[in-house]
Amino acid sequence: MSRGRVAGRLLSLDRSRRYALPVQGFARSVLLLVSCFIAGCAPSAPPRWAEGGSALLITPARWDRPNEDSIEIQPNGRVVEGGRLRFVIDRVGRVTDEDYEPFAVLQPDGHLVGTDNAALGYVGVSNAAPPTGERAWLSLQPDGRVVFFEPNGDRSVHGVWLGCDGPGRRACTLVTQIFAVRNYRVQPQSGVSFGVGVGVGIGF
Repeated sequence: MSRGRVAGRLLSLDRSRRYALPVQGFARSVLLLVSCFIAGCAPSAPPRWAEGGSALLITPARWDRPNEDSIEIQPNGRVVEGGRLRFVIDRVGRVTDEDYEPFAVLQPDGHLVGTDNAALGYVGVSNAAPPTGERAWLSLQPDGRVVFFEPNGDRSVHGVWLGCDGPGRRACTLVTQIFAVRNYRVQPQSGVSFGVGVGVGIGF
């Protein structure tokens, strides 16, 4: 994978409205990670990469989003958007990027940890929290709707998951969390903001 592609994946976002999050520490870690990639550093694998983390049941599922390509989880763990591979999850909580390089591991305690020990939030069965706090920022409702919780208390729905009932639900929550985390955006003055329109032109 080229360094330019990796840096572009971490910094690209699109046309969604944004809101600032008080997460300067996370912003600094992202900047350091990007600088490391540009300088040619080789990131260390996530903790527990060899043995894996939390067990996942992977079943076919689809996230339908208004006016955007659907996101699909295939039986082999491939996650595709509009037919394009974005990343891969496996049955022991490991995540690789589209080049099958280590990206993150869902730890046994529910924390999602990336390369160079980067905190990527917490993933439960139906809820997930951001890297900067313990309160949920997204939830999969019983009917499959994806709900995001904004700092001002508002809620917004961003499509519906199909096929996420039962034990396979946590895999859907994990995929939603990865798209959400990859929509963080480093801003010059306001730290990090999050694009509400997850999965829209994120430039993996």
